[in-house]
Amino acid sequence: MHFIVNITSKLSGSGTTIFTVMSKMAQDFGAINLSQGFPDFDGPLELREAVARHIGSGHNQYAPLAGVSGLLEQIAIKVGALYGYTANPERQVVVTPGATEAIYCALTATIHPGDEVIVFDPAYDTYEPGIRLNGGVARRVPLCAPDFRIDWQRVRDVVTDRTRMIMLNSPHNPTGAVLGEQDIEALREISSRHDILLLSDEVYEHLVFDHREHLSLLRYPDLAERSFCVFSFGKTYHVTGWRIGYCVAPPLLTEAFLGIHQFINFSTNTPLQYALADFLRERPGYHLELAGFYQRKRDLFRDLLASSPFRLLPSPGTFFQLADYSRVSDLPDREFAAWLTREHGVAVIPISVFYENPPEQRIIRFCFAKNEATLRDAAERLAAIPGR
Repeated sequence: MHFIVNITSKLSGSGTTIFTVMSKMAQDFGAINLSQGFPDFDGPLELREAVARHIGSGHNQYAPLAGVSGLLEQIAIKVGALYGYTANPERQVVVTPGATEAIYCALTATIHPGDEVIVFDPAYDTYEPGIRLNGGVARRVPLCAPDFRIDWQRVRDVVTDRTRMIMLNSPHNPTGAVLGEQDIEALREISSRHDILLLSDEVYEHLVFDHREHLSLLRYPDLAERSFCVFSFGKTYHVTGWRIGYCVAPPLLTEAFLGIHQFINFSTNTPLQYALADFLRERPGYHLELAGFYQRKRDLFRDLLASSPFRLLPSPGTFFQLADYSRVSDLPDREFAAWLTREHGVAVIPISVFYENPPEQRIIRFCFAKNEATLRDAAERLAAIPGR
């Protein structure tokens, strides 16, 4: 006898993520992959050697729930040095298998059915699914083009007595926008007036350009006391496949976070944690070099495309570059991204997929976290495309 199982997904209609789709297309067509956000170069040799050393020395069993103590201590030292924030490593820091899991744990720990979460469009595609899976409602507020700033009056208009959280992402994926002091002041006023929690995705914290500073919410005691701040080792050390991040939050929020984390992954890769602790201890200034490193890549890529028909938007942070292709085609961005991959051998991300209601625009996202040879090859192909 055969049984037919009917399943209705809790995320019906979500489909396969655009990152999987475009990376597969890049592979299928032999295209240069400037779509998914990962480098085509390796992380620091000392860090990779430290992993092998710790595997060889027997650090291969479960790590403690919150993380290896040495790494928790180094994270506390780091956020203290960068943001003036004093974190108790035993009560305020948790290491997770990637920043995405940290975001999901924070949402699951605090969002109940009917709670509303303000999300800014275009938004990274894992945010709303995490809200929906917990019975919450995403209230999506569009950022204001062309600089993708936040309209704080619109945020005030969206807040209700059901608003539980505001999710922020700075530097912002996919636009590269970064928060300024005026944004911080507005956030302080709104969150305190309505007693709103904050979830701050800061995985590109070290990729802020043109002498600007990253304004982590940890810098501001009144914001930090209501915030989950999420960071990424994978982005910082060019090892995205390691899937390792961390969350810093006040003790009560961390306790709630751990209550969820213990039933999802419980612990994070042990030898990687020991290796990262060593690297942070021995190379504490490494992350301070990243802004210059990636700004040089951004500037090279922009220079190489200066004569192309693509109009490049500002990119003050992250390793992403938005481009308007209106002078190339009238195709919708998903179709244009597929055409560009098939016909010209460069895979990109259409940014309409990050919106609830995409505006009328022709914009795609490039990732410039690539070797110089890769960027030159991609730019040569893009510059050869005729304009209209």
